[in-house]
Amino acid sequence: MIKKTEPYEKAVALNYDHQGAPRVTAKGQGLIAEQIIRLAHENDVHIHESPELVEVLLRLELGDEIPESLYRAIAEVIAFTYRLKNEPSSD
Repeated sequence: MIKKTEPYEKAVALNYDHQGAPRVTAKGQGLIAEQIIRLAHENDVHIHESPELVEVLLRLELGDEIPESLYRAIAEVIAFTYRLKNEPSSD
């Protein structure tokens, strides 16, 4: 999940099922972005903020795989997310 908060809220949700490249599963601005972000919070989905990346991803259609030019950037976000999920909790 990637979001941008200034000047208008925008969000893009990605799904990676380990087959092919990650795909755009939701995108929007304003109320739609708020709903995407709310659902991510409710489902403990990692939110990564990158204004530049969200602008590029918003140009893709729903269901599109990310372009090869974004593989490295998205792979870094996915790797960071997996590390966060696998860290032992401090409870």
